[in-house]
Amino acid sequence: MLKDITIGQYFPGDSIIHRMDSRFKIVLDILYVVMLFIADNFISLAIAGLFIIMAYGVSGIKPIMMVKSLKPLLPLILFTAVLNLFFVKGTDEPLVQWWIITIYWEGISTAIYMIVRIICLIIGMSLLTYTTSPIVLTDAIERLLSPLKKIKLPVHELAMMMTIALRFIPTLIEETDKIMAAQKARGAELDTGGLMKRAKALVPVLIPLFVSAFKRANELAMAMECRCYRGGDGRTKLRQLKAAPFDYMIFFLMLTVLGFIIVDNMVF
Repeated sequence: MLKDITIGQYFPGDSIIHRMDSRFKIVLDILYVVMLFIADNFISLAIAGLFIIMAYGVSGIKPIMMVKSLKPLLPLILFTAVLNLFFVKGTDEPLVQWWIITIYWEGISTAIYMIVRIICLIIGMSLLTYTTSPIVLTDAIERLLSPLKKIKLPVHELAMMMTIALRFIPTLIEETDKIMAAQKARGAELDTGGLMKRAKALVPVLIPLFVSAFKRANELAMAMECRCYRGGDGRTKLRQLKAAPFDYMIFFLMLTVLGFIIVDNMVF
């Protein structure tokens, strides 16, 4: 069910991951993505995977959340695996050769490698929203982008838009689930038939979803205007972002792991 999708949701907690400076969490997430993309062997990938699993354990987020974060992107993961499985050619004899299908050991290895990389990427990015509230995330993005104010970019507005878009993902998912349930109650067949039939059956879902999304956006804009919202000019913050020694310790730990992976790639 769509209600099981957890993208963009925040789970309150009191773990050390929750208490970390949100600016450091964003930077660490970026470094983790870099770590995944420079890892070119299974040893480096295993180190990156172990790092994020330990982070989930420290954060107190239930392991089932990792599975739920993968659910909406499962078709993309399978599609990537199939492409690598059938189109990566090897130098040795093929393991399977039937009609136009040829599978090499290199194809299997690359498919497994890409699956693990995408899974680590998704659960790593999800941990940021799981442990950071939208308001704090907005402040962190604004602070990190603050140097761009010198070239007259509306940093506060950009940070606000990104956070609102992220925050509305669970709301739109819940709205979609309600609309699909209402359509099924009226006799709509959304889960049967071929691909084209299912695509056509989604039209009665998409139209009210777009209407609802525009209505929510209009209500949000009106609410912000009623509260005299005028952007970031002269705005003060209730909670000031302050880095703790633990934040710097985790940052240097991430740099150490990243350096180890770079050396591992050079050696192996």
